[in-house]
Amino acid sequence: MKRVLITGAAGFLGSHLCDRFLAEGFYVIGMDNLITGDLKNIEHLNDNGNFEFKFHDVTEYVNVDNDLDYILHFASPASPIDYLKIPIQTLKVGALGTHNLLGLAKKKQARILIASTSEVYGDPLIHPQTEEYYGNVNTIGPRGVYDEAKRFQESITMAYHRFHGLETRIVRIFNTYGPRMRLNDGRVIPAFMGQALRGENLTVFGDGSQTRSFCYVDDQVEGIYRLLMSDYSLPVNIGNPNEISILDFAEEIIKLTNSNQKIIFKELPKDDPLQRQPDISLARKLLNWQPKIDRTEGMKITFEYFKSLSEEELYKKEHKDFTKHIRK
Repeated sequence: MKRVLITGAAGFLGSHLCDRFLAEGFYVIGMDNLITGDLKNIEHLNDNGNFEFKFHDVTEYVNVDNDLDYILHFASPASPIDYLKIPIQTLKVGALGTHNLLGLAKKKQARILIASTSEVYGDPLIHPQTEEYYGNVNTIGPRGVYDEAKRFQESITMAYHRFHGLETRIVRIFNTYGPRMRLNDGRVIPAFMGQALRGENLTVFGDGSQTRSFCYVDDQVEGIYRLLMSDYSLPVNIGNPNEISILDFAEEIIKLTNSNQKIIFKELPKDDPLQRQPDISLARKLLNWQPKIDRTEGMKITFEYFKSLSEEELYKKEHKDFTKHIRK
């Protein structure tokens, strides 16, 4: 039986990856320090004999017993509300965490896939964004802690590939959504849906003309799986190129939730990207992959998930004390 280590396993995307690899017949070792992850996301796997969970911070030395065939490094805060609260931990998991996992992959002779992000493009000056674009990132801005962590992550991964001959894969993930997102994680989909469910007005930053392209989690996981199993070592965009402005998206959410909330406007955060749309030509050619679930269908599924949450979860403002138990 093939064995895979998935870091960030209790997070939104990590937990869906655990499900997928178990369904494919793998033995899955999930690892998480639960700073932003939640054990509820993987509690359904408690009785699965092919799954084990390790509570561990990957910025510390990482080891697992026995052989490993694959490593997927998805440990990282992934929304501004997270990485602005724990900026140093965000940088450390991208730098030290990635270094530790590349070392483990070298030791175990395992193939490793690194989760990068569309944020490496910063506030892009080309549209849509191709893998050849080097980006427009403010290294010293508040968002730089995430953007630069991911850019360094790509650099050290390619260094291990070129210098040590390590089998590496790099996925650049564009806005992903679906069940198990944190309702209060600050990103636009849970923010809008949470506001609608609580009867609050929807908050749009700036004038709402900035764009995003949303990819449903099942499509994202399929693209990641195909990339891991490919023989391509350079970065690949995985996302849905169906672009929409934030203002139009807010109106879609009001219609979906059958609510009569108004839209209010607030100042645009510093360095917030004005455009985001993946060019997925490479993924189509290389992986024979493209998203299948359209936004209307995916948003209905996601909204039903948020509707199922308890009233306590719906009104909870803070996820947890991020700073507890972590070294600064």
